[in-house]
Amino acid sequence: MSFTERMGISIPHAEINIRYEAPSSLRNYLFQLMLNYEHSLKIIRKLVCYITKSPQDPNNWGENEFMQDEISTIMESCPWNRIYDIIEYFYNKLPTHQKESFEKEINEYFEEKGIGWKLYNGNIEIRGDENFENEIRKVEQILENNGLETSKSEIKEAIADLSRRPKAEITGSIQHSLAALECLCREVTGDKKDTLGTLINNHPGIVPKPLDEAIKKIWGFSSEQGRHLQEGRGPEYEEAELLVHLSASLCVYLGNKHF
Repeated sequence: MSFTERMGISIPHAEINIRYEAPSSLRNYLFQLMLNYEHSLKIIRKLVCYITKSPQDPNNWGENEFMQDEISTIMESCPWNRIYDIIEYFYNKLPTHQKESFEKEINEYFEEKGIGWKLYNGNIEIRGDENFENEIRKVEQILENNGLETSKSEIKEAIADLSRRPKAEITGSIQHSLAALECLCREVTGDKKDTLGTLINNHPGIVPKPLDEAIKKIWGFSSEQGRHLQEGRGPEYEEAELLVHLSASLCVYLGNKHF
């Protein structure tokens, strides 16, 4: 264990300020981290070249500083999203007993440096602030515990759409997040066909007033921004993240109240 771990020192998370990029500091750290788990430069080079679609230099056949410079140059110059592809691929090539440690070290780096991603079960996913992360963990657990697999699947799809690289699938995340809430409201009411807006109108007891009006407005916004787009009026990432967060919070509330 490191000194920090032994002393129980908590390092504060930096505010998220990096998402659709991979700064040089991350690229350099990743290379050094990979060397801690895989000591063969040839294996690392093969992996990096495969993911970045770069040719291996046939003149660099020895595992020395020239090969190390070759790998560093490729990692420094490749598109930002390939760095996260490398993380995923490297993780999945690790022996089982090393995966947890690698995931922990990568996620600690993301948190300390304000990078809005996390490595989870081998996949790079979007990472929000602490409240967002807590809400997502909570809603997945509540939905799973109550056998609400469709709603759980929709929330996971919403997160997956936010996590897409090199560009988030914003409208998809909005659609899936509201679909999770709609599916859950159908289970609560027993009405298996109506849309979310109609469910709230016909079953006012689902949530206390004036939250019912808030849900109607969320539904209206999602219909306009997630389904019936107008040229030049597409939703922003922050709006999609907000909708996912609100939907997750409402699913937590409904799951706790009605199941």
